[in-house]
Amino acid sequence: MYDLRDGIPGVTRTERSAGGQSRFSTLLDINQALTTGGRLRGGLERVLEILRTSEGVARGALVLDSQVGAGLRPEVTTGTQGMGTMPLVERVVESGRPMVVPRTSQEPLLARVARAKAERSFFCVPVAIGRKVLGGLEIEVPFQRDRDYNDILQFLQVVASMLGQAVKLDRLVDSERQKLRVENLHLREELKERYDFSHIIGTSGPMRGVYEQISQVARTTTTVLIRGESGTGKELIAHALHYNSPRSRKPLVKVSCGALPDTLIESELFGYEKGAFTGAGGRKKGRFELAEGGTLFLDEIGDVNLATQVKLLRVLQEREFERLGGTESIRSDVRLVTATNHSLEKAISAGTFRADLHYRLNVFTIFVPPLRERRTDITLLAEHFLEKYSSEHGKHLRRISTPAIDMLMSYHWPGNVRELENTIERAVLVCDGNVIHGHHLPPTLQTGEATNTVNSLPLADVVGAYEKDLLQDALKTTRGNRAKAAVLLQSTERIVRYKVKQYGIDCSRFRA
Repeated sequence: MYDLRDGIPGVTRTERSAGGQSRFSTLLDINQALTTGGRLRGGLERVLEILRTSEGVARGALVLDSQVGAGLRPEVTTGTQGMGTMPLVERVVESGRPMVVPRTSQEPLLARVARAKAERSFFCVPVAIGRKVLGGLEIEVPFQRDRDYNDILQFLQVVASMLGQAVKLDRLVDSERQKLRVENLHLREELKERYDFSHIIGTSGPMRGVYEQISQVARTTTTVLIRGESGTGKELIAHALHYNSPRSRKPLVKVSCGALPDTLIESELFGYEKGAFTGAGGRKKGRFELAEGGTLFLDEIGDVNLATQVKLLRVLQEREFERLGGTESIRSDVRLVTATNHSLEKAISAGTFRADLHYRLNVFTIFVPPLRERRTDITLLAEHFLEKYSSEHGKHLRRISTPAIDMLMSYHWPGNVRELENTIERAVLVCDGNVIHGHHLPPTLQTGEATNTVNSLPLADVVGAYEKDLLQDALKTTRGNRAKAAVLLQSTERIVRYKVKQYGIDCSRFRA
């Protein structure tokens, strides 16, 4: 047995060069086997098959560490088995040096088995990533007296280097894949927690009814129609339905039908085949295919044209569809959740919406109340948005003053929760203190006949209203204590008592 510290004497260089061209061709084949797509194991098996054909290998194996503390194990093998070479491979891995046994019958570890077989030569080279040896490539070939052992070893070392790089790349890809799998799982759990319907803000009677409806239908596959004015949070309800359903691990695909022109909506929903229309250079999957096994949320369903409504009806009835320009029927396992801020009944009467589709969509309807019908939720929502945008914009706003809350409560909110959110974000941006006051709110909440919030006042009255606002805010902070309020306002208790009486402020309302 040789471990090749000084090389093994062999035949002349001229004799070795005769097989150089065939070796180069073999290396090209091995490179192609390792770089062609597919799983690494298949490539490794092809490499051993190439060696068996080109080098006359009677038996071969790639032995790698298991990465789980179980030691070395054969990853792929070829030829007859049972030669008991693992101790020799372990020695190569431990030393990091190649090994040759010219005659297996003269190696004590192999002699007993070798007597029953034709004489062979054994070769093993380390497979490494950088300086780390992670396994060994071993082969056995028929014994030949004039065999050039150095030539074979140099060739096998090149092959082992290629194998090491392939294994390294595969393990990196597998590590990244596992990391992405874990991150994906964490993100799904975060989304599920974020969109749990118990986290939807609102304790009013109408919202409690919405929560009850969500809990009734979330864990089913029933088609749901969400109705409500623009800005009431219909998309949030759709998220809650998906992430609290058995389909939560599958995709939630959202489509705003009103944002897509009539010429595109069909191809976006159902996909298209190559050549289906000008510019269709290849096949494209539609939203129904992308949402397979999950939930498809169609917002503004009332804006879908009649031609697309026919295909939607077929999907709901038959659970199948065809891509635009295609003839193959595609099965669909998708839960459909739709939403609209229009009256579908009026659209049916006007002939712009199919009655049969309405019946299919209207299996379970959730009505989301407008903000003006859930005024007790305004304060909760406002405080939530205050905390959200204070953190987002790096400010330290503590609360909203009582007069500002009164203004929010008296406004009719035609834009619903979306308008309230925008209002609070604006107030956070313009506020230069740590409390939002009435003058930080948009002009639409402070003036204008449409709001019915603040009438046109003389300058003295406007100043007085602002003074009253500051005074009430200070009293709220001090729980109605006028002496402490005077300190906060850098005034005197006598002046505070006078102003409290002047503006008719009830200090007891601030005591708790």
